[in-house]
Amino acid sequence: SAMNYHPHIHTIVLGGGLDDENKWKETGGIFFLPYGVISKVFRGKYLDELKSLWNDSKLKFHGTAEKYQNSYRFKELLDKCYEKNWVTYCKETFNGAQSVINYLGKYTHRIAISNQRIKSMTDTTVTYAVKDYKNEGCWKEKTISGEEFIRRFMMHVPPKRFVRIRHYGLLSCRNKRKKITLCRNLLGCKKYISTLKNLNAVEMIKVLYHIDVCKCSSCGGNMVSPRKDKYSSSFHAHMRC
Repeated sequence: SAMNYHPHIHTIVLGGGLDDENKWKETGGIFFLPYGVISKVFRGKYLDELKSLWNDSKLKFHGTAEKYQNSYRFKELLDKCYEKNWVTYCKETFNGAQSVINYLGKYTHRIAISNQRIKSMTDTTVTYAVKDYKNEGCWKEKTISGEEFIRRFMMHVPPKRFVRIRHYGLLSCRNKRKKITLCRNLLGCKKYISTLKNLNAVEMIKVLYHIDVCKCSSCGGNMVSPRKDKYSSSFHAHMRC
């Protein structure tokens, strides 16, 4: 990536939900929605909201976009957007929900560029590593001016009070505490119960990192807590075998 501006939305959709009688209902193995339907509905909803923002004077236009302050030019832009086929991509979670969460975590919890990708700097330029997707994703170095680097970096800084992750339906704050538990009970799925439930810190570390902190890493002996010196009110010694 060359830190270009590329806004997009990822959505995780549940494969079922509760009906009016609080009974679990799902698609029965049929995939959620056809791609074409999702594409047209998303295009319509997005452009309708964009039009509303323009009518309410809530849009700001700068640089090359200043021309769209004119109502005729803005209408031409909307017409062009309506004529295009919007691409929506969706697929089933073949490897389970955790693989999706791990994948999206790379987008939601990272910065525009890591320090290790910045290779060198001068008084006027910055050189950093980018992937060349036209050449099988090979890494190469790219040099741009310092001003352009800052401009691209700032495009990835969210606006004030911007919320990266939003939850709706069963996962919303209002519903999730009671209704998620109800759904799990209806499905009878023990696999959704956290593997860390009711575990202490030592047991959690063993589950997460496969490390037994109560065993000495050198000799395998049992670790014991040090005793306080009778003349001291505190101690800083580590556990020992």
